[in-house]
Amino acid sequence: MATSKHQSNKKLQEEKQIMVAIINSMAYGVVVTYTNGCIQMMNPMAEALTGWNQDEALGKDLTEVVSLIDKDMDESIDNLAVRAMALGEVINLPENCILITKNGKEIPIGDNIAPIRDGDGNITGAVLVFQDITQRKLMEAQLLRNAFCDGLTTLPNRTLFLDRLKQAIERKKRRTDYYFAVLFLDLDGFKEINDRLGHGMGDDCLVAIARRLESCVRSGDTVGRFGGDEFAVLLEEIRDVTDAINVAKRIQDTLGLPFNLNGHQVGTTASIGIALNCGGYHEPESLLRDADIAMYRAKQQGKARFSVFDEATNC
Repeated sequence: MATSKHQSNKKLQEEKQIMVAIINSMAYGVVVTYTNGCIQMMNPMAEALTGWNQDEALGKDLTEVVSLIDKDMDESIDNLAVRAMALGEVINLPENCILITKNGKEIPIGDNIAPIRDGDGNITGAVLVFQDITQRKLMEAQLLRNAFCDGLTTLPNRTLFLDRLKQAIERKKRRTDYYFAVLFLDLDGFKEINDRLGHGMGDDCLVAIARRLESCVRSGDTVGRFGGDEFAVLLEEIRDVTDAINVAKRIQDTLGLPFNLNGHQVGTTASIGIALNCGGYHEPESLLRDADIAMYRAKQQGKARFSVFDEATNC
């Protein structure tokens, strides 16, 4: 019996050593807690990510060593080990979960925490598995920029602009005192700049124009580029059409100042169409269409003009 017990203990010890070796070799941080939510062990990757050594972390509450913040809710996350054991199920970390390291560095992390059960199904602790997802977040942010931002000027593209315009229309349905306007801009004579100075200089000019347009509006407004030399502006929380007209005049005055690009003096103007939301619009494309109609009317009248869309005459 003694020999059999010795062999069993030896086998268990070997299995434990193999398990520890596997955990320590993982590229994920692993933290194991007791049933009270205090730390029982952590692997080298967990030490590297948190900045805590296992010896100093043993017996401490999980939240003291693995300090987590939910960025979406802007609040600290309670002891997930205690929560996972109480629920008896795996808990995924929040989408925008941030680990605050021992020296105060913020690291986005992902994965989950699960209760540990013995052979009889009794919960004996919890295990947190997590990884640094900084690169994944950077890639996601880049994909979002590619999908919703103009690659040249970094302004919102048509897709993002229409989405914000749709939100404005929905806001108008809830608030009768909420007014907004869309300005549609087409640069006058921009083709001549490309033909005379080349497309590279034309691109530089578009970037400079984008920055000037941004300087003409408030931080809560949106300036977007639809491609080529077409831009649009969403003005929110305005009093009436006068506010939109004043912004149109400011844009024309600003664009009227020459650009100094690589030693060349470049000048341009814009034809601007204005459409004011008075509650009759339900689709963003309709409001944008009417601003476009007003813009063409302004262009027909000559350069550096603006025109306000008249719902009564549809022009």
